[in-house]
Amino acid sequence: MAAVEDTNKLSEAYPMKAGDGPNSYANNSTFQKIAVNSSQEVVREEIAEKLDIQTFFLSSCNTFRIADLGCSTGPNTFFAVDNILETVQLKYQSQGLSSHQIPKFQVFFNDQTTNDFNMLFKSLPQNRQYYAAGVPGSFYGRIFPNASIHLFHCSFSNHWLSRVPKEIGNKESPAWNKGKIYYSSSTTEVTRAYETQHALDMERFLNARAQEIVYGGLMVLIIPCRPNGTPHSHTLANITYETLGSCLIDMARKGVVDEGKLDSFNIPVYIMSPQELEVAVERTGYFSIERMEVLPNMFPNSSLSNALLSTSHVRAVHEEHIKQHFGEEIIDELFNLYHKKVEERPSKFESGKTIVSLAVLKRNTN
Repeated sequence: MAAVEDTNKLSEAYPMKAGDGPNSYANNSTFQKIAVNSSQEVVREEIAEKLDIQTFFLSSCNTFRIADLGCSTGPNTFFAVDNILETVQLKYQSQGLSSHQIPKFQVFFNDQTTNDFNMLFKSLPQNRQYYAAGVPGSFYGRIFPNASIHLFHCSFSNHWLSRVPKEIGNKESPAWNKGKIYYSSSTTEVTRAYETQHALDMERFLNARAQEIVYGGLMVLIIPCRPNGTPHSHTLANITYETLGSCLIDMARKGVVDEGKLDSFNIPVYIMSPQELEVAVERTGYFSIERMEVLPNMFPNSSLSNALLSTSHVRAVHEEHIKQHFGEEIIDELFNLYHKKVEERPSKFESGKTIVSLAVLKRNTN
């Protein structure tokens, strides 16, 4: 019997802030929730029009399996799953099937092994209409058996790289990112290293899903992007991480942060363009893009430049990663300083370009 692939070897883990405290991801993921809510109508339309349940019904499959990739701790994953499940149920009912002919639903919640699955399971809706299971492991490798999933959902996860490009931390490499924590205002070599890592990761992601999804199955991707043709340096992510990096530099000058540790710290996030996603899908060849659009502007400038809101979101997403590298003792000072800098220059954050792309992919039958 072949061994199950250890996906943990494929990537590094960057968990969101665990628990349900004031700084937790569960309580500081409003932007992500807005994106999920904004996508619901499109997801319903695509399931109603494109999901080929006749094929599934004829295969005598009595379980419809949904997987949410990068689920974190909730509650956003539950909103997305409920919308999908209700729409699939309506699709079956529209075919004239009786209640006992409609399959049971099983939902797999996937994230890195370091994710707070305890919090996730404690938060599961009590009136859910599905069997729930957690699946640990990086989605940049295989995590499900062949042809076992009917519909994948992945929201605000594909911008995370599987790892920081190795050459970024190599002092002998032209891509060594000394004194910076992000790529978008760095040298061409640094940017190219991130682009290469992203292209490799997307290829691995799509290849793995192609094996795991049934023919005719759908995959919904919600991805923070930069508009086509927009330089990396003009993105909201660049402004966010430049500001965070400047806080770490200030702390290094004061001796609070070790300069060597600062030089070896980089944010493993890449902001792709919709065009880059299209290229990745076409290159692998397993999926067709059924629909691709930019979600309505969900982030008013006033909310992006709100110092408290911005700080709470960045902290919920990056506190654990920063803590792993620098230690817990710097966290409060770091984010207090970040909050102060956002307050001082709110217009800077309002100028950052960001969009959220929704892509619905369908597994090709050949």
